[in-house]
Amino acid sequence: MFKVIITTSLTLLVAFASCQTPVNQNTTTTQPNKKPMETSYNKTDAEWKKELTPEQYEVLRLKGTERPGTGVYLNHKEKGFYTCAGCGTELFSNEQKFDSHCGWPSFDGELGGGDRVKKIKDFSHGMIRTEIVCAKCGGHLGHIFDDGPTATGQRYCVNSLSLGFKHAAKDSSAKK
Repeated sequence: MFKVIITTSLTLLVAFASCQTPVNQNTTTTQPNKKPMETSYNKTDAEWKKELTPEQYEVLRLKGTERPGTGVYLNHKEKGFYTCAGCGTELFSNEQKFDSHCGWPSFDGELGGGDRVKKIKDFSHGMIRTEIVCAKCGGHLGHIFDDGPTATGQRYCVNSLSLGFKHAAKDSSAKK
């Protein structure tokens, strides 16, 4: 019976930590007294607050996290490009998106060969993770994990609030 309890407990712990992101009743979570990140994008805090919704500001500038399963792009299937909600930089394509069942949009790679998404070691919440931010504006996107099911082995776990979407251009040669 003891082995069953231990096995069940460990299974639940692994399932809970699969995205390694805190879950609470609020739309977003952030660390108290956290200052907005500084980047070379040259926007003031007031400009960011004016351009972004309060929820986007919380995620992009204060490194918050939206509740799992609530993001507009979680089950999004259209063809096109996922952009940074802060600056419009194309970050991911629909071909890189997959369903990881973790509650956030997931991608197995990024556009630009590594020049559009910056990776930063993150030691918050008692964990060691790799944070991903937009290389242009410094907006917090989410985290990357080495447990993806595709050939890359990577899972970019991204907040929908940090994303926009640009539809793929129609192929003009098909209009004959």
